[in-house]
Amino acid sequence: MVPPHCNLRGEMPAMTEQQPKYRVPFVERTGMRTLAAEGGRAKLLMPLAGNENHVGVLYMGAYTVLAEAVAATPGITLCDPDRHFPIIKDLYVDFKRPATSDVTADYALSDEQLAALGADLERKGSAGYVAEFPILDTDGTEVCGARVTVKLLSKNWPPTDGNRAA
Repeated sequence: MVPPHCNLRGEMPAMTEQQPKYRVPFVERTGMRTLAAEGGRAKLLMPLAGNENHVGVLYMGAYTVLAEAVAATPGITLCDPDRHFPIIKDLYVDFKRPATSDVTADYALSDEQLAALGADLERKGSAGYVAEFPILDTDGTEVCGARVTVKLLSKNWPPTDGNRAA
């Protein structure tokens, strides 16, 4: 079953400024920017400026904010903000080397994954996936790896009548 806010192929309409968005003011204060967001893909940039630690490299918390946002954004494309919400079940970052520049992360869900997640969300009221991706500095060097478990939930989840779908 295709979610009602998607077309028959499960594609989201093009994002517009009028569409509701999930907002987290803390994340906005980091200055993180969207480089690409279409369909089930997100590529985001976390600037070094304003997110440095006491020795002038990217603060570890900035990696986690970037990882959370990049992992959740593709799944959020399935969510109708009036009916669904995303949460992070767990997040693991594997620090490899200090970043002395802006960093980027890129993650995508395939059309098949999006369709399966959308069907689960409509049928069961919940869906989930694990996103794994590198975080790269401006030279393309992996400075951190990320593994994030994302849950998408209906606002009426879990069902209160005891009839939870399998």
